[in-house]
Amino acid sequence: MTGLDIDGDAAHDAAQRELGKPIYPRPSLTEQLMAWFDDILYKVFTDGSWLPGGWITLGLLLTLLAIAGYLVVRIARRTMRTDRGSAAALFGSRELSAEQHRAEAERSAAQGDWAMAIGHRLRAVARELEQAGTLDPVPGRTATELARDAGAARPGLTAEFHYAANTFNAVTYGAQCGTEDEYRRIVALDRSVRTAVST
Repeated sequence: MTGLDIDGDAAHDAAQRELGKPIYPRPSLTEQLMAWFDDILYKVFTDGSWLPGGWITLGLLLTLLAIAGYLVVRIARRTMRTDRGSAAALFGSRELSAEQHRAEAERSAAQGDWAMAIGHRLRAVARELEQAGTLDPVPGRTATELARDAGAARPGLTAEFHYAANTFNAVTYGAQCGTEDEYRRIVALDRSVRTAVST
């Protein structure tokens, strides 16, 4: 029996032609991606020793890469918080300072429009915390998010922040009228916040 005289390249080509036939299953996209990832890991682990510092340098680089990825995701999530469906933003389309919101709140209170007064007074609280640097300005922040963030920054006022957020939500989205007592309680919170940020 005589053997075939075939070189390595010809054998490789013949094997590729044979395995390319439709009777053989092809790897799925997931299998191809896993094979690619496996190949990358193999190269990193076998060739990682050529780096100056070896595995220590590779470990530090991977740690820095993971931290950078975390920061990118966190910043992206923070900037993409403007589309929340039914949760409308605490601040409308107008940019007012804390003092301007207080003045609007007092005007509305003088007219007996407690819902508008409550809304502007809570916005004054939020703006005061942002202007003092206690909270970062976040586009699209809701009253509930304000209560959570401000409560974490000023734990002694957590209950009042949540009361103010619930009142704001009730008069803004629940079609409640609001009362003078509710407004006065948010005014007291505003005074407490101003005292806290000035010390």
